[in-house]
Amino acid sequence: MLTLAIKLILAHVIGDFVLQPNTWVLHKETHKHKSKFLYWHILIHALTLIVVLQFQFKYWLALIIIPTSHYIIDVIKLHLNPKFNKRILFGLDQLAHLIIIALVIQIYESYNINFNLLFAPETLLFLTCIIGVTKVSSIIMKTIISKWDLTEYNKEATLEDAGAYIGILERLLVFIFIITNHWEGVGFLITAKSVFRFSDLSKAKDRKLTEYILIGTLISFGLAIAFGLGYEYVLGIITT
Repeated sequence: MLTLAIKLILAHVIGDFVLQPNTWVLHKETHKHKSKFLYWHILIHALTLIVVLQFQFKYWLALIIIPTSHYIIDVIKLHLNPKFNKRILFGLDQLAHLIIIALVIQIYESYNINFNLLFAPETLLFLTCIIGVTKVSSIIMKTIISKWDLTEYNKEATLEDAGAYIGILERLLVFIFIITNHWEGVGFLITAKSVFRFSDLSKAKDRKLTEYILIGTLISFGLAIAFGLGYEYVLGIITT
């Protein structure tokens, strides 16, 4: 089962990302189902599947289902593209392709999905900590830091919500480093962030901004470490 899954996912990655130029994507977005590149894209998917499956035509059903469903999903995505958020559509598009691949695997090599694992204490604990490290921590930080007004430093052009995304990513990395027992990664992350922040602080030459950044960084890392240690502690109780 695992071998077949890897082959099908590899074929999808090659067809959807490696062998699809950006010019094709733009042409498809403009002409939608009338784009000739949409059909070239589906043909490449089919050929990639044939090669990856090593010309074993016992998988003929997969060679019909996957390219056909890929065409249908892509057409739906192209027509929804102007109306919905591109990032959400991209995620849903890839999820739909993976679901089709999972169904094809089920046809050839039957497997059971234990949905009880989704509600196991270990899974619920992990999900709770992930939400805590991302959304909850962001709200806690915003609440604490909101007492200081630094609008005078926000005049320069920056990416929208970049700071929030950076904070979420750094806390996720710290959390992962802790639960996998790689504390050296936390030190590396702190060092890397300090290096990038040094230029901002040297340009600002303002003690208030320095203190603001330092407080934000310490709170962010502190929350991530707290959730990481809390996860390990509670997990130890659950598994004993």
